Amino acid sequence: MPVFLSTADETFEPAFAELLSTKREDAPDVDAAVAAIIADVRARGDAAVLELTAQFDRLELTPGTLTFSEGEIEEQIAKVPAEEREALELAAGRIRAYHERQMPEDARWTDAVGAELGWRWSPVSSAGLYVPGGLASYPSSVLMNAIPAKVAGVQRLAVCCPTPGGAVNPLVLLAANLAGVDTLYRIGGAQAIAALAYGTETIRPVDKITGPGNAYVAAAKRRVFGRVGIDMIAGPSEILVIADRDNDPDWIALDLMSQAEHDESAQAILVTNDAGFGQAVAAAVDARLRTLGRRAIAGASWRDYGAVIVTRDLDEAVALSNRVAPEHLELCVADPDTLAEKITHAGALFLGRWTPEAIGDYVGGPNHVLPTARSARFSSGLSVLDFLKRTTVAKMSPEALAAIGPSAERLATSESLEAHGLSVRARLDRLNR
Repeated sequence: MPVFLSTADETFEPAFAELLSTKREDAPDVDAAVAAIIADVRARGDAAVLELTAQFDRLELTPGTLTFSEGEIEEQIAKVPAEEREALELAAGRIRAYHERQMPEDARWTDAVGAELGWRWSPVSSAGLYVPGGLASYPSSVLMNAIPAKVAGVQRLAVCCPTPGGAVNPLVLLAANLAGVDTLYRIGGAQAIAALAYGTETIRPVDKITGPGNAYVAAAKRRVFGRVGIDMIAGPSEILVIADRDNDPDWIALDLMSQAEHDESAQAILVTNDAGFGQAVAAAVDARLRTLGRRAIAGASWRDYGAVIVTRDLDEAVALSNRVAPEHLELCVADPDTLAEKITHAGALFLGRWTPEAIGDYVGGPNHVLPTARSARFSSGLSVLDFLKRTTVAKMSPEALAAIGPSAERLATSESLEAHGLSVRARLDRLNR
């Protein structure tokens, strides 16, 4: 059974604090193993990657077969049914259109003393995207990672998608093709992250690595950060739904299960101002769990980490949601836009009863790579900006240097950085002469 809480109870605050602090990532301590894998790949390159792929993915490769050939890609893409191709093309078009609007503009201006200032944006030169592999791999994740990179102008885009036992998902290859991926490697795990970060004889290193993965992939991303950029360390999926009584309980139950079915460690929370509605949703969840194909996973998630919270009003519901800072937040209320103005922490907002979170996973347009584990308090979902760098620009005229240079010299002297001050003073002396 999920946790049932009410803000009217005296024990609510400690119970809610316990819910917030629940550790859902029960990943084994893999850091030592990952460190050894990274060191091996750095030392032996292709040989290490090939051996580890044979060991973990039961797949014998050679340097020449690390990547999918154009012929193989075309052959696999041809297997995709027309309806699935059309759906993926629709998703790709909507995701691209949304992310094109995120592109920031360069700026340049002259301030009051005559100094020219500004900034400019430029893409990282190369990016590596990790996609969990096998028949259960997710083509939507390819689109969500690759399209923003291409929109940003990344010149070289590589994808690592393991194929355990040789199992290939044709939709993943189609998604990579639609997104403009340049190279598709059939490797995974910590060895793939190490290869992307440090390079091998066959695999060229990249500047940034994005994409979800298991505990080994997450640990590897932590270890290579600094050598390359990374997007985030993704945890189990989560959803919080704020709903009033004027909803179909089964709709809300399905929304909760849409995230619970991802992972036994996923979390689904309903916050409502009507206790009877909360009970109705819980009953609807129980009914759905009798028929869902992934009921074992969804049931464990709902049992161990699910919650139904009853509040006095919707404002109190918003306050609790902001403390949770959920990855996905649905506002299934009469006036979602007004309520949304009070939300300060959420990875993604879904407004109104006709906007299930699942639409955002595929065809909504906004990115579905989002901050988890309350990190929406300080971070954002994946976007074009993750593949761009901002470079500041400054240009002093003689008059501008004369106006502000003396202050720079004084501050340098106060910090005992003599050469700093002298580099300004030398130019001021020339102006004075």
